[in-house]
Amino acid sequence: MREECKNYESRSYAGGETVRKCNLDLAPEAPWRCPENCPSYVRRLADVDWAHGSLVTPPPPPEPEGQDIAALLDEAEDIVNAAGPAILAELAAEQKRKNSAFGRLRSRFSRRTD
Repeated sequence: MREECKNYESRSYAGGETVRKCNLDLAPEAPWRCPENCPSYVRRLADVDWAHGSLVTPPPPPEPEGQDIAALLDEAEDIVNAAGPAILAELAAEQKRKNSAFGRLRSRFSRRTD
């Protein structure tokens, strides 16, 4: 990917994983490459108010075998997006249960197991 593009973002997490992406979602083969002639490529001129770490960003994971990487990544994105509504519904039901009168009483008088 073009790290000098202002739409490129890289973020490292405590678990050691690093995310590399195009903020405009225009790189179907991220984190390996941007499109050849991306219409939204704009060279980053300044890094105002950014905190730069002292470590070097690890290299991207090995590129998967095959020709149609974009289709593989789209399929993975579809799986994640399909799980989203169920997760949100589960969280909303849990919040509703906690906010009900019985849920508030149960939280006050239940035994803690943690």
